[in-house]
Amino acid sequence: MNMTTLRDRIRNLGEPLALFFGRIGLTPNVLTLIGFGISVIGGILAALDLWLAAAFVVFIGGAFDMFDGSLARATGTASDLGAFLDSLFDRWGEAIVYLGIIVGCLSAGFNLGAALAAYAMSAAFLVSYARARAESLGFSPGKGMAKVGLAPREIRLIILSLAILAAGVAGGVAAGSGQTWLAAGLGLIGILATITVIQRIISVMQQAAPSGK
Repeated sequence: MNMTTLRDRIRNLGEPLALFFGRIGLTPNVLTLIGFGISVIGGILAALDLWLAAAFVVFIGGAFDMFDGSLARATGTASDLGAFLDSLFDRWGEAIVYLGIIVGCLSAGFNLGAALAAYAMSAAFLVSYARARAESLGFSPGKGMAKVGLAPREIRLIILSLAILAAGVAGGVAAGSGQTWLAAGLGLIGILATITVIQRIISVMQQAAPSGK
């Protein structure tokens, strides 16, 4: 199974729940804001060294970030404003989660974890920027660029949530295997996100060559 297929399956799993939220009166933009708020709480929990709670909250917040798009597509209410707010608050919430991890690691004396979290955040943001910039210049029209690369947001969310969960189960990141699990997860995100950026650069170069752009 390739990453695109896995990403689509993850989105499809969330569609019934997204439709449920729609039936009780929640709009895609409201789900965007709820997801952002939950992500903020997840970042705060990580900063407070409450890793188990942070893992569950971060995952739920990320899931809400996917529900808004699923609801918009399923109900035909997708709009440019909604897409803008979705992208903006997704990045904002993701940044706060990583900042919480950085604070939590520094508070526990786990400087390597803080450095890896900072790199994972920067690499993740480059993934999103590469897509946005490419599409704004006419490459991979529609959502074509979202299908390029090993580590779209859904994959990064799963890896990050599992890494935080493992760190929490292991007793935190002050010492021991908790540090190992979190470092491994953050390092994996950094590596996969970097590869994804390179893949998107190559994709744009391949598209640009025939057209002379």
